[in-house]
Amino acid sequence: MIMKFVEIDGATLLKLAGEEELAGLKSAGVTAHSQVRINPQGDVEVLERGEWSIIGGLLGDYANRIRHMTGLDWS
Repeated sequence: MIMKFVEIDGATLLKLAGEEELAGLKSAGVTAHSQVRINPQGDVEVLERGEWSIIGGLLGDYANRIRHMTGLDWS
């Protein structure tokens, strides 16, 4: 099974995150310089020391928010 992801930087993720998501992302260590990826289910992973770690998830209309802000899609 091939997993699909949208890869973006932390600055973009923090801009598209809703208020209810921001505190959790920041407490998980996401910064403007983080490299993150998001799968179609909304799970957020951050690259730390060469390994991807799941740090949480996005809520609500995240797919449309990602498409609108980045122009990226999982297909």
